Amino acid sequence: MSRLHWNSPLPQGSDLPVLLPAAARLSRVAADERTSGNFSLRLRPAHGGALVILFMIGCGVAQAQIEPGHPSVLATIWKWTPLLLSGFVFNLAISVCAMAAGTAAGMLLGFAQISLLLPVRKSAWLTTHFFRNAPWLVLLFYCMFLLPFQVTIFGMTIPIPDWTKATLGLALPVMANVSEIVRGAVQSIPTTQWESAASLAFNRRQTMWMIIVPQCIKRMLPPWMNLYAILTMATVLTSIVGVNEMMTLTRQALSAENRPGLLLAFYSYVLFWFFMYCYPIARWTVRLEARFAVNQ
Repeated sequence: MSRLHWNSPLPQGSDLPVLLPAAARLSRVAADERTSGNFSLRLRPAHGGALVILFMIGCGVAQAQIEPGHPSVLATIWKWTPLLLSGFVFNLAISVCAMAAGTAAGMLLGFAQISLLLPVRKSAWLTTHFFRNAPWLVLLFYCMFLLPFQVTIFGMTIPIPDWTKATLGLALPVMANVSEIVRGAVQSIPTTQWESAASLAFNRRQTMWMIIVPQCIKRMLPPWMNLYAILTMATVLTSIVGVNEMMTLTRQALSAENRPGLLLAFYSYVLFWFFMYCYPIARWTVRLEARFAVNQ
């Protein structure tokens, strides 16, 4: 029986077909991430199952440490659930406001990146990459401590709450990422579309808003939704700067209970809430990517 040495060529037809589907899928995902400027959030049911197991382990550890006379772990978590739920709703409100503000500013910045004017294009590129590569937590601290606590307009003093400044701090990186999504979507349109519009005597504005942008929407929607899911999970950073959201209220609940054994159970419970909200978004994003797939 003949042997195949390690340095000998493979026989014809032995192209390792088992590896090819994975390679094609990974190459497609990498190309999509380069186009959108963001990594894709791939949540799976197994992640939720792992969180449930982690929660059960935390409850078991805490239950084993309960002293006589204390309520059970599940009863304690249920008691604090309304307060934690109010904090979670606040997280969602911050994410929606930051996403709306960041999307509006990012759209303008993205179109500025493809401007024909060199100063506008260079300034937009510099702004995009500065805020896109800056750590989100650093931007939060800058907004919290550099922005005023109140402003006076026509003799009227208007306070600026911490959650407003935190929302602005999260909107800045969203703006930069949306800018990259817009730029990547516009530049992914084949040049034949521009040439066809020019042959029909369309000017640049008409070409952009009547031909290019409608085709970009389906390309921008999946990465935009993926960015929103990432932003939602990043809203817990606002707890570090003093915003009373879900993580802050969780710490307050743990301090009130004064039972260190509840730490794992409470934080895995918080993780599960975020997973339950972000998982449908992540799955919907995958379906839209498949539905709006464009063959170049």
